[in-house]
Amino acid sequence: MNAMNDTPSPGSRVVVAMSGGVDSSVAALLLHQEGYEVIGVTMKLYDIDQADLPDYYRGCCTIDDVEDARAVCRILGVPHYVLNVQREFRTFVIDYFQSEYESGRTPHPCIACNDKIKFSFLAQRAQLMNATHVATGHYARIVAGGSGAWELLRGVDAGKDQSYVLFGMRQDQLASTLMPIGHYPKDDIRRLASDANFPNADKPDSQDICFIPTGDYREFLRQRTDEHPGDIVDPAGNVLGQHEGIQYFTVGQRRGLGLSGGPPRFVIRLEPDTRQVVVGSEEQLYGDSFYADPVSWVSGVPPTGELSVTVKIRYKFAEAPATVTPVGSGAVVRFHNPQRAITPGQAAVFYQGDSVLGGGVIAGGIPPESPEPAVGRTAPAHA
Repeated sequence: MNAMNDTPSPGSRVVVAMSGGVDSSVAALLLHQEGYEVIGVTMKLYDIDQADLPDYYRGCCTIDDVEDARAVCRILGVPHYVLNVQREFRTFVIDYFQSEYESGRTPHPCIACNDKIKFSFLAQRAQLMNATHVATGHYARIVAGGSGAWELLRGVDAGKDQSYVLFGMRQDQLASTLMPIGHYPKDDIRRLASDANFPNADKPDSQDICFIPTGDYREFLRQRTDEHPGDIVDPAGNVLGQHEGIQYFTVGQRRGLGLSGGPPRFVIRLEPDTRQVVVGSEEQLYGDSFYADPVSWVSGVPPTGELSVTVKIRYKFAEAPATVTPVGSGAVVRFHNPQRAITPGQAAVFYQGDSVLGGGVIAGGIPPESPEPAVGRTAPAHA
């Protein structure tokens, strides 16, 4: 693990965020083998009735998850604690998730959880435990750069890389965080867990939205939000149908529109002020530019001009070549080729090679004061 963040030395106290999954368990294992004083902490994020869970549930926070984390700590001979963070998780993750959908945006709750819970709340609790660092089971790498600043890199396992959801980490957070499994492929992580006789060595990976056991986010919102009906319209404003609320739609959606007949239609835009859902052809989903705001730069210092980068606009999307130009608190992104379903509320993350330069929240179209686009652009931005 010589490529790992090298600020702490063996013997340093490290709090490991342990969900009960194999990744965070092996993170604790690797640090323990290196000689760090490991403290395992499992955060209780929300109440869940295990008896009502579907067979396919792959979330966290069940009694079994807590017991798996505790069993791993027992094998390692390190202490294990459970922290109740339900109030913080409700405020910064679930309420944010609900509010974004009600505003016609598509949130990414994992990013909010990392930012507000793991690298804020847990880091504060780690300081109270006299720990120098927090460690997680993320597939990403933190290394010291040549300029003295910390760098955030992709995990070596491209299929498991989670650097996309970490773009908002500040320099002080990078300096006090360890991500040991980012230097390993997933197969090696499971092998290490098996060799250590961990009970969760073959445990399936968790699902994306851990607090929605069924995976049906629309039903989750239906139980928690007020419905405000509106019109479904085409780009010219012609009314094609009605809907129960814009929170049930996202850019790129085709199914569940309640429209019959005619060519295939996709949600190309949501208008929260008028409560209109704008639908059009798949071709109208494509855009080549947008504005992200706010933007966070990993180095802590925004660039002074245009950068050539690759940009990922969704966690599972392939990144695409683009230019990024800082403007105010945000940045203008212009792709070399039009991209499908540029979605307000989602994260746009900027890469150069394996390095994460930063990222921001997709806000919409390019603001008027931004630099003029390069010539030859043919596709409009449909954010």
